[in-house]
Amino acid sequence: MSSRFDRKKLCLSFGAILLILLPMLASLCGEPYLISLASRILIYALAAVSLDLILGYGGLVSLGHAAFFGIGAYMVAILAHHDFEGTALISWPLTVPGSDSALIAWPAAVLCSGLLAAIIGALSLRTTGMHFIMITLAFAQMLFYFFVGLESYGGDDGLTLFSRNTLPHFDLSDDTQFYYVCLVLLFVFLLLASRLVVSRFGLVIRGCRENDKRMQSLGFPTYRYKLLCFMIAGAASGLAGALIANQIEYVSPGLMHWTRSGVILVMVLLGGTGTLYGPVLGAAAFLLLEEILSIYTEHWMLYFGPLLILVVLFARHGLYGILAGKGKRYG
Repeated sequence: MSSRFDRKKLCLSFGAILLILLPMLASLCGEPYLISLASRILIYALAAVSLDLILGYGGLVSLGHAAFFGIGAYMVAILAHHDFEGTALISWPLTVPGSDSALIAWPAAVLCSGLLAAIIGALSLRTTGMHFIMITLAFAQMLFYFFVGLESYGGDDGLTLFSRNTLPHFDLSDDTQFYYVCLVLLFVFLLLASRLVVSRFGLVIRGCRENDKRMQSLGFPTYRYKLLCFMIAGAASGLAGALIANQIEYVSPGLMHWTRSGVILVMVLLGGTGTLYGPVLGAAAFLLLEEILSIYTEHWMLYFGPLLILVVLFARHGLYGILAGKGKRYG
């Protein structure tokens, strides 16, 4: 037990140090592009960790998680669009102007994604199993086609940001500073999530995964617990969406397509479900393999597929389970 704990602590320490020093190492290697790639990894890691909250700890398999990711991105883009045009986002009954401030746009993205998660969760959580999967998928696809038809915000062509959001004391147009902002937000969410899963709330969520009816018989309102967890995961995914909109300075309906949900789900499975830290490793592995394999062939998924199958068959706890040692849970 002590040996496994030491391995876990060593892995986490090494990973944290590597992430902190990465921009410096990229500059020394003469590869500044790696900073932008690493920022993308951190953003998708945040989305994957948020999905792991409901999948790994709550046992809720969602194929609509990208809906919250896309809403967060669109919220930033729409506010920036109205700010550039000098028009109001809402003119009645209250005037709500556009804004390119991260202190306004990012909390708005989190709030909208959380409210959307409350609506979707309130309906989806009345079902279980395959029905839950299909309802979350249906909601995500409805939102996808809604934004495809929303011509005022680019429709299928998407919406371009003319610059990244502004943040006091930071220049987000600088890739290194933007990377550290993403890193801090990921670390903060990991800290909050790690405290959450070991709290009474987290124990109830895990109990719901194991036997929902037994938890109800013990007097716990499991529906409300799961709905709150679903909202937290959706809000965090919305923050990741706000960051990806800034990173690529462009949003499109593709950000909320069900295939994007599948990508985030694969990151969680690859890294290790129910670990919190595993999805970070899964996001890094997925995006790095995509980057490397796509150099040699556009059909890189043909080679990635067998690798994923091997991980699922022979590393049931994901890549993080291999590094941290065998056991049921590592988070």
